Amino acid sequence: MLVALVPILAFGVLLAAVTVPFVSLGPGPIFNTLGDFDGKPVIEIEGTDVEPTAGELNMTTVSQRDGLTLGQAMTLWLSGREQLLPRDLVYPPDKTRDDIDKANQAEFKSSEDSAEYAALSFLDYPRAVTVETVSDDGPAKDKLRDGDAIDAVNGTPVADVAAFTGLLEHTKPGDDIVVDFRRKNEAPGTVTITLGSNDDRDYGYVGVGVRDAPWAPFTIDFNLANIGGPSAGLMFSLAVVDKLTPGELNDGRNVAGSGTIDGDGKVGSIGGITHKLAAAREAGATVFLVPADNCAEAVSAKQDGMELVKVETLDSAVAALETVSAGGEPPRC
Repeated sequence: MLVALVPILAFGVLLAAVTVPFVSLGPGPIFNTLGDFDGKPVIEIEGTDVEPTAGELNMTTVSQRDGLTLGQAMTLWLSGREQLLPRDLVYPPDKTRDDIDKANQAEFKSSEDSAEYAALSFLDYPRAVTVETVSDDGPAKDKLRDGDAIDAVNGTPVADVAAFTGLLEHTKPGDDIVVDFRRKNEAPGTVTITLGSNDDRDYGYVGVGVRDAPWAPFTIDFNLANIGGPSAGLMFSLAVVDKLTPGELNDGRNVAGSGTIDGDGKVGSIGGITHKLAAAREAGATVFLVPADNCAEAVSAKQDGMELVKVETLDSAVAALETVSAGGEPPRC
């Protein structure tokens, strides 16, 4: 009996102690972009009237589990709910876990900006030279802020980034420039900036990153933490549109979805669509917005009566939800 127990005990140790080079992917938590998270609205708009909303516009995620033991991996695989992938496909060996996490967070922040731009563009807000970043050690530090709209330099209006850059090309380091700007939820202002130098140019350096983007005089903040990747963009944009327009975009229903979005409102494909569908189904969603390029994979998943609505742009997503609300036939996967 003791001899027979030895391999059993050895196998038990292997199951409990030996880690395997696999990562599990499965349905992750969902977040209602019309609701609250940690006591704050997921999307907080200040400085303008916000319309009442109802129902849910759920952002879906994929959960990841790393450092699995052999026993955990076998249990997850046998459950049929999780997918096991070689770890190198999720965490490339030439990058540290910290590098990947930082890249995912940067993608998430970029998706927030793109979602705001796409929504404001859909709502026909005019474009402006918009400050996206201010260098921590640049001349504009403490003078311009993220989100400011630059209207003029030395009294000359700047309609776009090309015009702004064209004026700077006629300056040199050490020059003073006067910048007229608009700031969200504040009165317009004027500031004098002494230009610095930078190795990538021979003209004056301001220390800001700018973009031609639709601009509104109010703030839009996204209050979700510890979420990575770009796939929340579509649902963020829809929630902003819903909060800034009369009526209920989702007709009070439980709607879920996923999709990247760029500043012009184009919806892109995402990973883990089957896991996201499972999470939405378990949360009671009746409609799921699917990026067009993910439709084939989405159709292969268990749906349980959930409508799979195909979307290619923010405009088409809004139109599809309006069609669903009216009892019509939206584009389907």
